[in-house]
Amino acid sequence: MAHYLIVDDNRALAENLAEILRDAGHDVLTASDGDQALALVKQTRFDAVLTDMRMPGMGGAQLVAEMRQLDPGLPALVITAYSGESDLLDVTQQGLLAVLPKPVPIAHLMELLATVRRDALVMVVEDDVHLSDNLRETLQQHGFSSVSIRSAQELTALAKIKPFAALVDLRIPGSPSGEVLRQVADRFHGVALLVMTGFPQQVPAVHHEALFAKPFDTATLVATLERLHRNGVAP
Repeated sequence: MAHYLIVDDNRALAENLAEILRDAGHDVLTASDGDQALALVKQTRFDAVLTDMRMPGMGGAQLVAEMRQLDPGLPALVITAYSGESDLLDVTQQGLLAVLPKPVPIAHLMELLATVRRDALVMVVEDDVHLSDNLRETLQQHGFSSVSIRSAQELTALAKIKPFAALVDLRIPGSPSGEVLRQVADRFHGVALLVMTGFPQQVPAVHHEALFAKPFDTATLVATLERLHRNGVAP
């Protein structure tokens, strides 16, 4: 049995989702605002939180950020009827398992919750948008939350998070080869570094757990992350 928290000022929606999850054998609490949700996070170790983006007072982006201060390993899923809203950028920088539309696709939600992992945030540093999106989808399918970074500038502006692993391209445009990798290692002490590169003959000077020569098999990547997560490399 898993423990979930649903946060939405629409009480009917929250209770409807809660009932579906309870019928599946899980324990579910609901909160109608951010303050109530934070109070519950202080008292209970949840396996995942599902929060609306737009709520009176504290919105979903701020709530995820504050919950992460209390419980850095808590996986978060966001639901929103406004896929283009600017606050989505802020919340995705916190590292999410998924952003779901309203009405919530129940079958997809159940699939995500069946695989979700605590303390499993992966930072993906890759300037190729197509590859970055594919990696995010692959990680999501296996229960890993992720945050995508495409430049050294985005890394500098990144919200305060605690990834257990970072998948970093050795060459990021605008920075010398290996520089962003070094910055990740310096900023996130103890993070498991996984290197991607189209130039496998260039061995990174920074200690790393594995090197993946492009194009690489994502199944091997997932197996490596699962091993690291299972062995307790999480912060």
